[in-house]
Amino acid sequence: MKAKSKAQQKAAGAALSAKRRETPESDLRGASKEMYESMSEEELEEMASASRDDKPDHVGD
Repeated sequence: MKAKSKAQQKAAGAALSAKRRETPESDLRGASKEMYESMSEEELEEMASASRDDKPDHVGD
């Protein structure tokens, strides 16, 4: 699944960092925490890795 906005992509990146134990899980809030709990590392990698150039800042923008 690809991210639909820059904010969603950043949240996936934060969750991915925690999955890889690069940052503490306790630093996660909101969407990134939900993503951490519900998505695999592979899913987060796919969501976080796409280009940001063509995405709105938030869904609905």
